[in-house]
Amino acid sequence: MSFWLTVFRQVGRNLRQTWGSQLMTLLTVSLSVLIFAFFYLIYANMLTLGDKLGDDLSLIVYLEEEPGPELQQQLRNKILTFDEVEEIRFISRAEAYERFAKQLGQNQDVLNDMPKDFLPPSIEVIPMKNLRSLNQVKLFSTYLSRLPGTLKVQYGQDWVERFYYFTKLLSIIVLLSGTLLILTTIFMVAYTIRLTIHGRQAELELLKLVGATNNYIRTPFLLEGLLQGALGSFLGISSLYML
Repeated sequence: MSFWLTVFRQVGRNLRQTWGSQLMTLLTVSLSVLIFAFFYLIYANMLTLGDKLGDDLSLIVYLEEEPGPELQQQLRNKILTFDEVEEIRFISRAEAYERFAKQLGQNQDVLNDMPKDFLPPSIEVIPMKNLRSLNQVKLFSTYLSRLPGTLKVQYGQDWVERFYYFTKLLSIIVLLSGTLLILTTIFMVAYTIRLTIHGRQAELELLKLVGATNNYIRTPFLLEGLLQGALGSFLGISSLYML
């Protein structure tokens, strides 16, 4: 008990004697944690948003002509040959017209002079939730584009690719900021402890002469470093929470 009491007293004295460098280290660690936590929070939110948007992902296969029942079954079998899907819906020209008119809402009058079969028939393919990576979606889209009678396949390619690459960029930023956090924390804490040791060199030599063990000498500095890291992390995360 007396050992730890002495250790904590030593830590308190170290903090009082070198409060300037201690404060600078604390602010540096806090800022590093704040930057890392900020980018990680954005990255985590983007992943959550990506999962939610992925649940609504569908591939639209536009066809030249409306397939009959027999051709529909053939197309269904070909689609399932690539992978299992949650749902396959065949959209006729008339149904496509009704959907489009519903989306226009009060502006439906723009369709008055348009024939009700001007929109192409299509197949709406909703993939399984395990088919969510950009490469898998691209492969599936390429496969669907080779189905007989296909005009084109659409799944919001441009938006999906931008979102994917932005998320990838964020993951790199999080990794770099995390690495910077670790290196900065190690450097600043080590530098501060080194200054403290240098300022108390004569006292430490005297402690060795009177028989103090290495653990007795090192423990206060180790606790000091842990305290700086923990308090700096707490301040950084608290600052992000308050923003």
